Amino acid sequence: MLNNDSKSSSVSSKVYGILENEESLKKTDKEQNTTLEFSNESLPRASDGSKDGEEDEKNSLEIPPVSFFALFRYSSGWDKALMVVGFITALVAGTIFPTIQIVFGNFLNTFVQHATVNTTDPSKNSTYSDDFLDGIGELCLYSAALGFMVLVIDYIIICAFGLSAANQAYKIRCLFMTSILKQDISYFDTHQTGDFASAMTGDLKKIEDGIGEKVGICTFLLSTSAISVVCGMYYGWKLALVTFSLTPILTVAQGLLSKVQASASREESEAYGAAGAVAEEALSSIRTVASFGGEQKEIQRYDKYLKNARAKGIKRGLLTSFGAGLFWFCIFGGYALSFWYGVKLVVEGMDQPDPEYIPGTLVIVFSNIMLASMWFGQTASHFEAFSLARGAAGKIFSVIQRKPDIDSSSKAGVKPHELNGSVTFTDVHFNYPARPDVAVLKGISLSVKPGETIALVGPSGCGKSTIIQLILRFYDADEGSVEIDENNVKDLNVGWLRGNIGFVGQEPVLFSTTIAENIRYGKNDATLEEIEAAARLSNVHDFISNLPQKYDTLVGDRGTQLSGGQKQRIAVARALIKNPKLLLLDEATSALDTESEAIVQSALDQARKGRTTIIVAHRLSTIRNADKIFVLSDGAIKEIGSHDELMERKGLYYQLVLSQTSEVDDTCDDETDEKPILMPQISVISSVSAASTGSKPGLHRSVSRLEDTVEKRYDFKDEDEEEASLSWTRLLKTALFVWPYLIVGAISSLIMGVHVPLYGIVFGSILGVFSEPKDKILEDNAYYTLIFLLWLCDICSSSFLQLLFSVASERVTSKFRKLVFSKMITQDLAWFDHPKNSVGSLCAKLTSDATDMQGVTGTRISVLFQTFSTLSVCIFIACYYNYKIGLLVFAFVPVIVLTITTERRMTSGLMYVDKESIEKASKIAIEAIESIRTVAALHQEEKFFLRFREALDKSYSHMRKRAHIRAITYAIAQSIQLFVYSTCFYYGSTLVASGEEKYENVYRVLNGIITGCAQLSQALAFSPDYQKAKSAAARVFQLLDMKPTIDVLSPDGKVLENVKGDIDFKDVHFNYPSRSSGCGKSTCVQLIERFYEADKGDVLVDDENVKSVNVKNLRSHIGLVSQEPVLFSYSIAENIAYGKNYETADMNEIIEAAKKANIHNFIKSLPQGYETTVGFKGRIKWRTEQRVAIARALYGDPKFSC
Repeated sequence: MLNNDSKSSSVSSKVYGILENEESLKKTDKEQNTTLEFSNESLPRASDGSKDGEEDEKNSLEIPPVSFFALFRYSSGWDKALMVVGFITALVAGTIFPTIQIVFGNFLNTFVQHATVNTTDPSKNSTYSDDFLDGIGELCLYSAALGFMVLVIDYIIICAFGLSAANQAYKIRCLFMTSILKQDISYFDTHQTGDFASAMTGDLKKIEDGIGEKVGICTFLLSTSAISVVCGMYYGWKLALVTFSLTPILTVAQGLLSKVQASASREESEAYGAAGAVAEEALSSIRTVASFGGEQKEIQRYDKYLKNARAKGIKRGLLTSFGAGLFWFCIFGGYALSFWYGVKLVVEGMDQPDPEYIPGTLVIVFSNIMLASMWFGQTASHFEAFSLARGAAGKIFSVIQRKPDIDSSSKAGVKPHELNGSVTFTDVHFNYPARPDVAVLKGISLSVKPGETIALVGPSGCGKSTIIQLILRFYDADEGSVEIDENNVKDLNVGWLRGNIGFVGQEPVLFSTTIAENIRYGKNDATLEEIEAAARLSNVHDFISNLPQKYDTLVGDRGTQLSGGQKQRIAVARALIKNPKLLLLDEATSALDTESEAIVQSALDQARKGRTTIIVAHRLSTIRNADKIFVLSDGAIKEIGSHDELMERKGLYYQLVLSQTSEVDDTCDDETDEKPILMPQISVISSVSAASTGSKPGLHRSVSRLEDTVEKRYDFKDEDEEEASLSWTRLLKTALFVWPYLIVGAISSLIMGVHVPLYGIVFGSILGVFSEPKDKILEDNAYYTLIFLLWLCDICSSSFLQLLFSVASERVTSKFRKLVFSKMITQDLAWFDHPKNSVGSLCAKLTSDATDMQGVTGTRISVLFQTFSTLSVCIFIACYYNYKIGLLVFAFVPVIVLTITTERRMTSGLMYVDKESIEKASKIAIEAIESIRTVAALHQEEKFFLRFREALDKSYSHMRKRAHIRAITYAIAQSIQLFVYSTCFYYGSTLVASGEEKYENVYRVLNGIITGCAQLSQALAFSPDYQKAKSAAARVFQLLDMKPTIDVLSPDGKVLENVKGDIDFKDVHFNYPSRSSGCGKSTCVQLIERFYEADKGDVLVDDENVKSVNVKNLRSHIGLVSQEPVLFSYSIAENIAYGKNYETADMNEIIEAAKKANIHNFIKSLPQGYETTVGFKGRIKWRTEQRVAIARALYGDPKFSC
């Protein structure tokens, strides 16, 4: 930490002088290719709409979709048998509904014939009534029998395809995971981990959707549509052709709209995905955001993406509303035209002895053709699902079928009895496959004897780490050979090779499990005694033993609960536990402070005895005792020798050592200067209280040992155990800004709800005219046709008004997303330490809760209004026309409600378990993929796959159960109406036979209430969504009500001016809310930054307690460079300017900061210079990231540099 009033320019020359040395090395070798600074771990990818990003997207779209039948490529014989049974059953099912329409037509003929007899010859009524009831009874039995067939057949269809899909989805997921894990490292150089995360969740779900029950339902719809058309043409081709007149419009319109809607939904999803990526980036780098006061900047960036997503959502809502209007236009337009022409044909045939058209013919033809049109139109959404599945399968199957050049799972290759440890490189040339135009190694030749220790040194990008990766066989040499024990590594079994090599990388990677399990990843059968021995060897045993859970302590996601030094020592223990004959150390102590480095280095010096050790080193003090040192530059070996030999030559190695030594001396000399640097000082913070009485500015240390405090300052509440209550009044108040949309949308929804049961009344009224005289029939027909046309206008207008709900929904959810993100990003840092608040969990809540809230603010609310008006009209119909029939029909309503509710509750419950299981499995997969180099080096691909499969097994079991439950409830829901019709028609016929009621009123009540029940079923189908929405809203408000202890947005607090730079710790006690600490060095920095507050004692800056200073102002005076630097998906210039978010960026100041950090020349050498997009998490190498981070810290001209 720089503790002075002067400019920060001295920092780069004193604290970070090592960076100058790298620049000087590059200057000595003008041929050094600067593009090698980019990490080989991922291909440079732009992220903010750059051309590179567009090209990547185009490349991803080049994978062609598979054929429809190829979707079932991984089905077993049993799966195929299930699908064949389901397919044949679906074809057979296509005959049922056309048959039902024939039965209903005969119902009408029987009713009309009875009414005609009563009108023309009342004396025959008593005699004919018995025959009439017998005929109706027979038809009711037929209807009930067809209902039973629907029950059985629908169960078979849904269950067969559901079980088959569950089996195939499970198998595809396992194959996909297996294939990813066995891919060579070059494959991951050109694919981002986000691509696999999306595939693991989204693409696999699309495939499952495309091979499941939709196949059976679509087959049923197509079969029914075809047979319905044949049936309609057979019974009345003239009427069928007229009814068909609007069918092409309906079919084409629905198909096109489904395609456009799917495209709009995809665009909306991608837009929200981009916003989610911003949130993930900001939340995962919350300490960097907080240290530079970037909260408002990130909120504004997130809001920018939200506005784009909101526009896409409104576009989708417009298309949906337009589609609904067009649909109802075609349906009711077809109704009006068909009934008018059908009644005309019936009337014309009344005087004929054998008329072609009778009332029942009208019902049979009209119902079959219209149902065929609607059902065929419904196939569009299924074909869209198949299309999405084919596209997703193209990507997934291409990964499954890809044969890697270096297959870690292969059994092929030589497995020697033991590994001695000799390594030989012979004229090795190598280019990374992701950058074939850049030569990394140019004829490297070296030899390492068993038990020998060699070191590789040189500037960044010279090929040091590449040599390590070739030994591990992450890649194969383009020319030359790499041999171990005189065996070409290409001839050795890959798994055996990696299993016999110990590897420790520059950035330690731990997995989300216990400390013991992390060490055991080095040796699967390791005992606890062996684990402890390895921990002692890496000097981490004492630290672990002092933890409450000791070796069973969970390290958190990527080891976030541990400090960098602790993670590194555990990684060293993991490498040593297998007692490897060949040990590879790729800057293994670079993440450690001086004290920890000395401890670990001592352990490594002891551990490397008796084994071959290859060290990639940056700090040359760690390799003085190496048997041989290879100095690399520009992909070639420039010097070879021991330390003393190379120093005598005074070449590149000499320059490097001399530069580092002088920088250390300068730093040590400056410790006695009037303006000391904190970094050396903070390394020796003692647990003994000591007050400084000196008058000069400095760090006055009085820090108690951090682990000694037991009091918890923060009380984390489990949101799952304590669910907040939802205030509907508050929700409405929050959505008040869209009240015009909601009110007009509610009115339109009420209108939409009324028309459904009224259709039943009008339909019954039209059928009732056939018992009247010929002239009266034509008169009434014109009247009802007029009603249809008027109704048509209402439906179109109401459908378009639904757009208002979409607009309101998108605006409200967008607002809540922004509010939730704003609240998250401004919470105390301690809040993020809680396991429940991991980045993945927060991003999921940000997406899912805001989306779920559409259930209480979006278009689904319109369904509630429609249901309310529908039920109101149904009750009115029952009471007005015939309450007896109404009561009988209503007696079946609880059955329908219970069936739908049971299905939704049981299915949603199992789906919740599925979601948890799949999320857990996906988390394991993503963790492995993000750390694929570590997984590959440890040869633990199989172990991760077994963990993945174990997590997936629970979901697989529930998917099979859900298939049966879904099949049963779906079958009951589809068949119940036929049982209702059978019962109520028979009871209604008794009333008609007795003269108590007219048959048209039976139709009015039945059709009105049954169609109303269908609307009620639709509302009930969304009932889980309402509950989810209510719970989501409650969680959102609970978060919004949280008040952070350290409020970064608050204007309160003293503003520091003319900062001198005094820091004083007085009797400070502190422990982290949810994790342990190291010795407390980084903790001191975090207390100064006021990331946390001390449990006891005071932290003073210029004699002001940090608690009384404005948080934003305090942090603006501090420049932080963390141990693991984080850059954002901005350009290099924007990343540097991030150091002073409260001012407009000045390019001259940015360049000046870059020069101070010795990064300016490198940036200028890039094709796009300062406008180069660096991306997030590893776009450039660690050293380069560090220097950009230093420039960012210096840009703000801080008084304190940490």
